[in-house]
Amino acid sequence: MDGFRKTILGKTGIQVSRLGFGGSYGAPGEAFEEAYDKGCNYFYFGSGRRKAGMRQAIKNLCSKGKRSELVIAVQTYARKGILTDYLFNRTLKSLGLKYADILMLGWHNSTPSQSLIEMALKLKEKGLIRFIGMSGHNRKLFAELAKDDRLDLFQIRYNAAHRGAEEEVFSQLPANNPSERPGIISYTATRWGQLLQTKKIPPDEKPLTSADCYRFAMSNRSVDICLCGPKNMNEAKSALQALEMGPLTSEEMDRIKKIGDYVHSKSKSLF
Repeated sequence: MDGFRKTILGKTGIQVSRLGFGGSYGAPGEAFEEAYDKGCNYFYFGSGRRKAGMRQAIKNLCSKGKRSELVIAVQTYARKGILTDYLFNRTLKSLGLKYADILMLGWHNSTPSQSLIEMALKLKEKGLIRFIGMSGHNRKLFAELAKDDRLDLFQIRYNAAHRGAEEEVFSQLPANNPSERPGIISYTATRWGQLLQTKKIPPDEKPLTSADCYRFAMSNRSVDICLCGPKNMNEAKSALQALEMGPLTSEEMDRIKKIGDYVHSKSKSLF
């Protein structure tokens, strides 16, 4: 279904796949190249140690002349501008790239410092990045920072067990014209795997599949990209099944929300 294939990433105006891939969990390069062949062009190069597969996939695809078709995000958790500059440029060099499409300022639960924003803007002025994004767990902060024209997109936790973003973020953004709002990327669709575990869900239910979880996020039209982080080839293939299956039916949605509510009610996690 076209609705699960491509969309426009909010006010950035760039075309992206609804399913994005993170490279920090160990999947081989072949997994990301197959994802690209299936229409997925959003690659998130995070801060984990197991990124060799995505690094190789990006190099391979760029060597085939595909750079302009890729949307590559580079994350840094650095809190100081000078360190952000150093880490970003080191990553760019390791990927063999002249620029990244997105610099993602990672895990901010309060407004990023002025020096950090200024360094990000300098990278943008130099043509080293095209857009600036931010991730975090403070949902109400996203609604406030949506008014800041310097930030182009947000990466927000959203899954069947954590649906607070629907009221605290999505409903606060322009609904009819995505070009007037920041791009929205969701992550932790499986709630760190708990929605897939038999022991975590209601006794009378079967556990969800990863494809169920990604379909849940992508069925919300406020979500431009649902991010997945496969550990191996099988997990990558399972994620790609979500594209073929399309949006949830009303019955599937009700079931997934029921399981999500149960998991949330039993959780002791602050997140």
